[in-house]
Amino acid sequence: MKKAFKVILCVLLAVLMLGVGYFVYVLIDYHRVGNEVIDCYGGKTEKVKIGEDYDAVSWNIGFGAYESDYGFFMDGGTESWAWSKERLHANMEKITDLLQQQNAQFMTLQEVDTDATRTYHTNEYAMLQERLSSCHYDDLYVCNYDSPFLMYPLTQPHGKSVSGIATFSQFGIRSAERVELPVEHGLMKLLDLDRCYSKGYIPVENGKELVLYNTHLSAYTSDGQIATQQLEMLLQDMQGEYEAGNYVICGGDFNKDLLGDSSQYFGKCEKEYTWAQPLPEGIFDGTNLKLVAPLDEENPVPSGRNADGPYHKGQFVLTIDGFVVSDNVEVTGSDVIDTGFAYSDHNPIHMSFKLAK
Repeated sequence: MKKAFKVILCVLLAVLMLGVGYFVYVLIDYHRVGNEVIDCYGGKTEKVKIGEDYDAVSWNIGFGAYESDYGFFMDGGTESWAWSKERLHANMEKITDLLQQQNAQFMTLQEVDTDATRTYHTNEYAMLQERLSSCHYDDLYVCNYDSPFLMYPLTQPHGKSVSGIATFSQFGIRSAERVELPVEHGLMKLLDLDRCYSKGYIPVENGKELVLYNTHLSAYTSDGQIATQQLEMLLQDMQGEYEAGNYVICGGDFNKDLLGDSSQYFGKCEKEYTWAQPLPEGIFDGTNLKLVAPLDEENPVPSGRNADGPYHKGQFVLTIDGFVVSDNVEVTGSDVIDTGFAYSDHNPIHMSFKLAK
């Protein structure tokens, strides 16, 4: 009896030590990437023209894993990795095929993994660069977060994730920066991960610059003020560039209900979720910036779904992806490209525009 008790005690102590050791590892390994000057690739010299019609596409590609039958564990689903390396690569090819078809002059992409357990350590940025080479882009990549190894779920630990945002331009990107955003403090920062936005400077023919922003704001927070602070910081930076005489455009995943109440357009869902709140009232007051939330009221298409399981009617859908532009950017159209969430838990969004004199 005593021997059995000792064995049980030893096992419990071993489990406790492993748990404590893992907790210490996570705290030690956690770090923020910080502000950085980013290298750009391509060396194109073409400048953006005034009054010319251009297209921009923004898309959270869901690290290439979110096919229509995919549900992510942090959204209430069961999966923590892409279904398989083979399916991941096949899906990434479909994503790049669609982007090639769009052939937009400017693209901002989010959730692009470069070295993650969940995507079998596939460098998705390199795949995008290779397969989009025929579109002749300058491009830049910014690491959004470099997270410690997550041991949950125990049946298939999510692992370590290095993921970021990628920007593509058919005009030369002179320089670029990564700007760190505020995140939650305490232990919640381990779930909130790191957050940032990128800004690339693209010369315009009149001597000014088009500053192209790309961002993926926080979703899993316990303090809703963090996401608001992130947005306020982004808008302040954009306003500063506008006041310096530049044109500014931001495309991204804002993790906010950009329509105010998306259920008015897409119907009530079978479950209630509160993680995507409307934009704070008056957030654009005092700025020369405006939101472009793509919507065809006669044929409304959501930009995102809650991946608590395979995509199905009645699932929570809304529009959380959009553009923010300065008032010297004339928007001539915007829409959500309806893929039926075949390749990601987000549909890509599109905006047509021209720069004013």
